[in-house]
Amino acid sequence: MHKRALLENVDKIHTTEMGIVRIQKNLGIIDEPVSYCISKLKQDNSAVKKEGKNYYVEVDDCIITINSSSFTIITAHKN
Repeated sequence: MHKRALLENVDKIHTTEMGIVRIQKNLGIIDEPVSYCISKLKQDNSAVKKEGKNYYVEVDDCIITINSSSFTIITAHKN
């Protein structure tokens, strides 16, 4: 249910300039973080839960936090 809501609004998912740096640092990636996080969300094994105002995408070894009203990727970190 929550995963479907995110996938239906995938074109709205974004992050801030500070978010880009934070996500890359926390995940240890050099990839563009929004595309990276969206690709993680789209994986069959990703699980999405909603707590309060945020969605939490758990997949592989990371958790991605996305604001449920603005679709801003707030942070992502290794599990």
